[in-house]
Amino acid sequence: MLALLCLCLLLGSSVAASVQPRRSSFVGEYGAGGGTPFSFSSEQLNGPITGLRVREHPSYIMGIQFRYGGSWAPYYGSSSGTLHEVLLHQGENIKQVSGKWSSYVTELIFVTTQGRMLRFGQPSGTSFNDFPLYAGTVLRYVSGRYTSSYLSSIGFHWGDNDCVHCKKESKS
Repeated sequence: MLALLCLCLLLGSSVAASVQPRRSSFVGEYGAGGGTPFSFSSEQLNGPITGLRVREHPSYIMGIQFRYGGSWAPYYGSSSGTLHEVLLHQGENIKQVSGKWSSYVTELIFVTTQGRMLRFGQPSGTSFNDFPLYAGTVLRYVSGRYTSSYLSSIGFHWGDNDCVHCKKESKS
C-alpha cells in the first residue's frame, strides 16, 4: 500500500511539473446586468482575435462580435443601429479596454498593441478601465449579457496570446 502511494505521488508530481502555467485574469462584468448571457470563450479556439464588429446607437452599445483567426464568431445584441467593423493588423492584439456604463454599456474603447484606439458609443455613465493582470497577456475573449436592444454588461478575459488548443487551419 505504501509503495502504491509513493508511486502515485511520483507520477502526480512529474505530471504537475510538465504542465505549463497559464497566465489569465478576469475582473468581472461592467454594467447593470440582466438579459441573456453570452461568451466568446469557445471561439478563442479558432485563434487570436483578428477583428471586431460593434453596433451602436448614438447613446449606447447595441451589440458585439469578434473574429477569431479567419472566422467570425456569433453576433450578440440588437440588429439595428450603426455597424462598425475593424480588422486588426497582422500581429496586433487588444491590450486594454476602457469605457462607460449605466443601465447598459454606453461606450467601449479598445487599445491595441500597435497604439490604435477603437472607440464606439458615447461617454456617459460610470467609467471603467480593464487590462490584463500579467504583462505580455492580451484580450482572449469577452463575456457579458445582452437584451434585444443593447449590451447590458460586459467583461474581459485576458490570457497568453499563444493558443495551445487552437484548431489548426487547413491549407488548401
